[in-house]
Amino acid sequence: MSTKLTALLCSAAIAVAATGVASAEDWYPYSVESWDPPFDMASPRSSLDYTPLEAASQPWEICVSFPHMKDAYWLGVNYGVSEEAKRLGVKMQLVEAGGYTELNTQISQIEDCVAAGADAVVIGAISFDGLNNIVSEVRGRDIPVIDVINGMSSPELSAKSLVSFGEMGAKAGAFLAEQHPEGSDAVKAAWFPGPAGAGWVEAGNTGFTGAIEGSAIELVETKYGDTGKEAQAKLVEDTLEAHPDLNYIVGTAVTAEAAVPILRARGLTDQIKIVSYYYTPGVDQGIRRGQILAAPTDSTVIQGRIAIDQAVRILEGEDYEKHVGPALYVVTQDSHADFDPSSTLAPDGFRPVFRVE
Repeated sequence: MSTKLTALLCSAAIAVAATGVASAEDWYPYSVESWDPPFDMASPRSSLDYTPLEAASQPWEICVSFPHMKDAYWLGVNYGVSEEAKRLGVKMQLVEAGGYTELNTQISQIEDCVAAGADAVVIGAISFDGLNNIVSEVRGRDIPVIDVINGMSSPELSAKSLVSFGEMGAKAGAFLAEQHPEGSDAVKAAWFPGPAGAGWVEAGNTGFTGAIEGSAIELVETKYGDTGKEAQAKLVEDTLEAHPDLNYIVGTAVTAEAAVPILRARGLTDQIKIVSYYYTPGVDQGIRRGQILAAPTDSTVIQGRIAIDQAVRILEGEDYEKHVGPALYVVTQDSHADFDPSSTLAPDGFRPVFRVE
């Protein structure tokens, strides 16, 4: 995925993003980027204000498939898809596979959804390539398939609502590289990109490693693993044992959240700093409290909302954007006061919604 765009100044990017933030009932228009030709993150892109339909013409049945619901990142996407289904007046069934090792479960759940009468399918993919056969089968029945958040390689997809995780990783890497440019004192970083084989993880890895190339950052460890908190905590513990002179932990939001109490317990909060390459409530809290340095946000809630709107537009024969995603920007301890979380985080107290009638 492309990391060619010049990073926007943080303050300017926040101002751009803020123009798209509105109440849950009136979240649009929202500033997004559109790729053309679609489905290639290296394609040229243009900026536009995304405006969804006011309402669906009938209560379509939308099936939504997620890798898991283990962390608040996917809770934010869940909030987006469920609220947009309610706003548009369509039905939604959410299924979650239980983790990034459960590709066969995700495939079976999608098959069951379609057999139960789904009019469209929205997929947060476990694997970049592993769902292509089921996508082909579903599309063969003239059912739209929307790729949300993670990315799939199938050319038969109907639309994509996602950003470049390559650029997410690159923004995290660029943030560090700016702190430690070539010629400054060397620092050691450990990198935790997420579960091996997932499209977003491979892209994020490429973006991060490319962004720190030529800087004073020495990447001493790369550890892949599921984004459950226990799994990431174990990876962090193992890395600290192997590299007592570490300076940075960089990785998934779950990694960052897990690392905070571990570093505190070991008395390492002054020595080792934390950066996440995507945004969750725990990361937001960590930045606010000075425990996490920074994280880029991909406006997770908005990606979920747009995916539902794309599905309804296709079903109703309306014009639709084939490949869009919110503009990215980095939230730091300095800029946090200007960050409006309503595009990215589910509200406090929100519980997972698996069915909208």
